[in-house]
Amino acid sequence: MGLEERKRKKQNKKRNRFIFRSIILAALAGAVIFAVVQNLQSDKIIYEVGDDAPDFQLEQINKYNESETIRLSELEGKGVMLNFWGTWCKPCEKEMPYMEKLYPKYKEQGVEIVAVSLDSTELVVHRFIDKYDLTFPIPHDKDSQVRDLYKVGPIPSTVFIDPQGKIVEVVNGALTLERLDGYLQEITPK
Repeated sequence: MGLEERKRKKQNKKRNRFIFRSIILAALAGAVIFAVVQNLQSDKIIYEVGDDAPDFQLEQINKYNESETIRLSELEGKGVMLNFWGTWCKPCEKEMPYMEKLYPKYKEQGVEIVAVSLDSTELVVHRFIDKYDLTFPIPHDKDSQVRDLYKVGPIPSTVFIDPQGKIVEVVNGALTLERLDGYLQEITPK
């Protein structure tokens, strides 16, 4: 085997290695791009008016009701006001008395107010419940699973759900007594 032939074989090996490495690199880049695109698409699911409200189950902090857990699908047939709040949030604190004032009236008419606490500990929520004598269900979303599911940004945020489980309205920010009353009328079973 001559010098030229060895050079050619060496160049062929280099070229084959380059091609093989390029194919592997392209396959890895394709896999990464695919994973990123899939992840971005799954994160863009935002529930809007007319969509089915996604089901969830959370432990309830206040045990005024018979159940210790709240499962949205078990409230089908009722209108549901799903409120996301925290004890540190001043606008949330301002709207809580409105919710408590309207709760007995609308509970009798088939509407459930569910106020999902986003606080990190239950102790501060218990103090808040006692301070305002809140009687509607307050589940604790300590791992932000439901907050993430509903893509809740700033709080308070409220999702109004009709008796068929469809989202009727999404409100970001605090509600006045009059606005709250109007939205609760919209989701009252007929």
